[in-house]
Amino acid sequence: MKPYKNKINRIRSFALSLIFIGFVIMYIGIFFRENQIIMTIFMFIGLLAILGSTGVYAWIGLLSTKAVQVVCPNCGKHTKVLGRVDMCMYCREPLTLDPSLEGQEFDVELNRKK
Repeated sequence: MKPYKNKINRIRSFALSLIFIGFVIMYIGIFFRENQIIMTIFMFIGLLAILGSTGVYAWIGLLSTKAVQVVCPNCGKHTKVLGRVDMCMYCREPLTLDPSLEGQEFDVELNRKK
């Protein structure tokens, strides 16, 4: 199982990967210079990926402003918590704002309402 990362950083990484995927799709379009329609389709799909990345960055920026900022008890740095449980952005210490979850084993499923 891959290590869990902070939610905000995961979404930002996804948006950054969308940019690179968009550029790769556009570069693939260059190989079809002889066929203008196929090249245009690849360029348009790449542009959509980059525009999607812009939307994701805007969304996570708005979400980040509403996140609760706490001081990590392990490293002492300020970090943001989204949901009931999250990880520290710097040292990956499990954090929670819900007193009923303190001391429990960290699990992503704790964010889901039952």
